[in-house]
Amino acid sequence: MDNRVSGQLRDIISKNNNIGIALGKNPSVDAMASALSLYLALKAEGKNVSVVCPTNVLVEHSNLVGVDKVKTGFEDNSGDMTVSFPYEEGEIDKISYTLENGSLNIIVKAGENGLSFNEKDVQFKRSQGYPSLLFVIGTSRLSDLERIYDPTALKDTTVVNIDNKPDNQGFGDVSIVSPSSSSISEKVADIMLSLGLNVDIDAAQNLLIGIENATGNFQDVKAAPLAFEITAELIRKGAVRSSGVGMRAQAEAGFDNFSDEDEEAFFEPNRPAGQAFRPMSRQSMSQSFNRQQNAGADLQRLAQMQNRQRGQVPSSDRQDLTPERKEPATGSTDSLRQDSGQAGQGRKGKKPPVDWLTPKIYKGSTNI
Repeated sequence: MDNRVSGQLRDIISKNNNIGIALGKNPSVDAMASALSLYLALKAEGKNVSVVCPTNVLVEHSNLVGVDKVKTGFEDNSGDMTVSFPYEEGEIDKISYTLENGSLNIIVKAGENGLSFNEKDVQFKRSQGYPSLLFVIGTSRLSDLERIYDPTALKDTTVVNIDNKPDNQGFGDVSIVSPSSSSISEKVADIMLSLGLNVDIDAAQNLLIGIENATGNFQDVKAAPLAFEITAELIRKGAVRSSGVGMRAQAEAGFDNFSDEDEEAFFEPNRPAGQAFRPMSRQSMSQSFNRQQNAGADLQRLAQMQNRQRGQVPSSDRQDLTPERKEPATGSTDSLRQDSGQAGQGRKGKKPPVDWLTPKIYKGSTNI
């Protein structure tokens, strides 16, 4: 990360205690993971932090740590209460307050001409408690914040824009937009590590989930080198890679690594819906394959018996069933042997195996 930007962020964070983190509508897993990781890190620094999003969190966000802290607006109890009523010059002499039985009484003392309004004209307005520092994560435009965005309320707020979208409008007092980054999580992780913020195992796991989701489990050709570097650091901090091993890879690793679901799909693909799957042990698998081999041998023997009954006997068995052949009336045995030898020259004089026409069953080391 750029040293100038790093120093600027470090100074901003140190000067602000009330910090907000905002997400645009319908954020991705990558954006949500980044926001929650930054939330955990700033919370560990003793800051008053809140995370807001104009839309509700989705099921796909449920495995992220801190997702229950996301609100649809800044906490009301941190905003100001404003009491409004009509006013004409000279009608109010003095305003004061008293405390009675735990209640605050605001006293509006009327002037000589009296008050021109009554109780129904009094309005109470509660402003949102906008923070003094706001991180906007994975949001191309401030308008994507919808009702969270209030230009008047944000006029005194320092806004930090962190994103990797090419169409980001570059808003904010500090804009960290990096289209070359394959994920927002890798960029936020880089910022956190550069600032020396605490990246515990929960924050590390969130960031790793965000990177994996944005890069298709690192299968995307656009996965940046920074993603792999940050991933190595997150794993060192305790994050665990999600399982990207398919059934094919498990089969290559051996049946001992098969899960019950894999056995169900592999060994009982035609099982009727609703019928419970009966898991097969390794011994049962071996017995199943042996039965298949034995069944193949039985089919071979049955085919031979049927061929004999039909008179279609393999060449290896014909010598027992064919009558003795008589020598031809004309020609000598020498000429016959000579003709036979010339016919066999194409095979270099080799005789075919005895079981040449017998059906074969593959019996290699791999079970198919």
